[in-house]
Amino acid sequence: MAIIAPSLLSADFGNLASSIEMVNKSDADWLHIDVMDGVFVPNISFGFPVLDYVKKLSTKPLDVHLMIVDPMKFVKEVKNSNAYLMNIHYEVSTHLHRSIQQIKEAGMKAAVTLNPHTPVSLLQDVVEDLDMILLMSVNPGFGGQKFIPNTVNKVAELKELILKKGSSALIEVDGGINLETGKLVIDAGADALVAGNFVFKSENPIETIAALKSL
Repeated sequence: MAIIAPSLLSADFGNLASSIEMVNKSDADWLHIDVMDGVFVPNISFGFPVLDYVKKLSTKPLDVHLMIVDPMKFVKEVKNSNAYLMNIHYEVSTHLHRSIQQIKEAGMKAAVTLNPHTPVSLLQDVVEDLDMILLMSVNPGFGGQKFIPNTVNKVAELKELILKKGSSALIEVDGGINLETGKLVIDAGADALVAGNFVFKSENPIETIAALKSL
């Protein structure tokens, strides 16, 4: 069964407690949190004061995705937010191996995200050190975008690399995920799905999460 991580970016910010409570009651495995700085991506989301609020309410492990230019400056804050996974972008990581080790030393699972234009082959020297790789299936920064079809090929290629290197890393996909695109990437080898609008804008989010979970 797929790991499902509803994205808080698509929740009702006027009633965040209710959205988190819904996720708590659902079959979701994680709660996905996008931290954006308006520099690396053309949008600003929420910072660590909001994460402190979320950690008090969420009973699901937090999957924290840092879409920011200097993520390693905030390892302590991410850890203090009770993050299960700290996820940084390949595109901003000059010393990726060192960053992965620092995340693990802080007591979190280490994940790396690739943007749509970034080839999976660039991870071949660190894939054995990673707990998860997130493939963006839209250009990061905004919710509600259309799924990029080439992501299916990237998932298959990444799965092949993981198996070849004997890595235990999970593959997560984020962007334009629904029952159709979710099935495509799961069949290609993905383990985890991030879903925002498809979950939170649906008539029955708990049923939607259950449907994704059964893919």
